[in-house]
Amino acid sequence: MDVINHTTMRKDNQLLVIAHLSQLLNYIVGFGGLIAPLILWLTQRDKILNMNEHGKSIINFQLSLILYIIISIPGIFLFGLGILTLILTCILGFVLPIVNALKANKDEPPSYFMTIRFIS
Repeated sequence: MDVINHTTMRKDNQLLVIAHLSQLLNYIVGFGGLIAPLILWLTQRDKILNMNEHGKSIINFQLSLILYIIISIPGIFLFGLGILTLILTCILGFVLPIVNALKANKDEPPSYFMTIRFIS
């Protein structure tokens, strides 16, 4: 007799939307844009349908933003172009979570461009 593991994952688009929008905590509180989605992803990736895919893309995006900001700071002093990179990074860090929250609500896969795949 074979025993089959019947762990069912539930569909919860609202939690996916919250995971994407929780990145905006950086703009509201000043921190938490990486910590809140990381906690949501780690606790819910085996329970919520598509949470693993969305969570990985959120964490990769946040780590990429942090890296771009770290790189742009010396660029300000050396070339002066680092300020443009910093502004663009801040704009993308605000707009892309909102766009991907709308995509998550429509059951579409996330698409964060210019993201380095730290977690695959």
